[in-house]
Amino acid sequence: MQLHCLGTVGYHPNAQRHTSCYFLPESGLLLDAGTGVFRLAPLIQTDSLDVLLSHAHLDHTCGLTFLLDVLFESPVKTCRIWGEKDKLDAVRKHLFNDLIFPASLNAEWMEIDSLDEFQIADTTITHRPQDHPGGSVAYRVEWPKQQKQLVYATDNTGDTSDEMAQWGHECDLLMQECYFRDSSAEWAKKTGHCWTSRVAEVAQRIHPKKLLVTHINPLELCDDPVDLDVIRNAVDCPVVLAEDEMMIEF
Repeated sequence: MQLHCLGTVGYHPNAQRHTSCYFLPESGLLLDAGTGVFRLAPLIQTDSLDVLLSHAHLDHTCGLTFLLDVLFESPVKTCRIWGEKDKLDAVRKHLFNDLIFPASLNAEWMEIDSLDEFQIADTTITHRPQDHPGGSVAYRVEWPKQQKQLVYATDNTGDTSDEMAQWGHECDLLMQECYFRDSSAEWAKKTGHCWTSRVAEVAQRIHPKKLLVTHINPLELCDDPVDLDVIRNAVDCPVVLAEDEMMIEF
């Protein structure tokens, strides 16, 4: 399986990164729709596009307005946007308000609140709530035929519960946010984000085959914005820092 990192930073873009957006072209699945969506069109391989929204904050949704150009360049038969009902309602009411974005998006809005699991293309998807202001969800995407699993856990304070450990156990790829270094752990807790050593704890509990560190602080412009060695020294799997236009195989 291939994962294309179209946007890997949180809050706002910087000179190196756009905001949260990841694409699985073989299944037509887009994980969140931040500013990185503008890179999507040439990667589309399917006649459907399904967007999984973790929550409604702008760094994960503003790219929905870019889909008019994306779908003009690479037409698909069906576009669906999945998320919790209150988040979808907020996006439709505010982001697509005529005074903000005076164009309609030809998409189906799919509520996940009552769905324990659902199918998209060749995948089975489940979700669970996360600790973040306004609430967010983590997604587990499974490909039964390929016996592959991906867990996408962005915008959270790091779930080390037994339930999370079992839900994501030994997934092929864990995508876990790490917005702050350990020196800002208290601020991370207050703002609903994760920090370096907490990411290591999550990975120790889940035992993924590969860990992709995502949703980086846009003010961190150095090569190692999260002290990766702290995580690498604590886990027994490859640890990769997500970068824009990177392609990950798992």
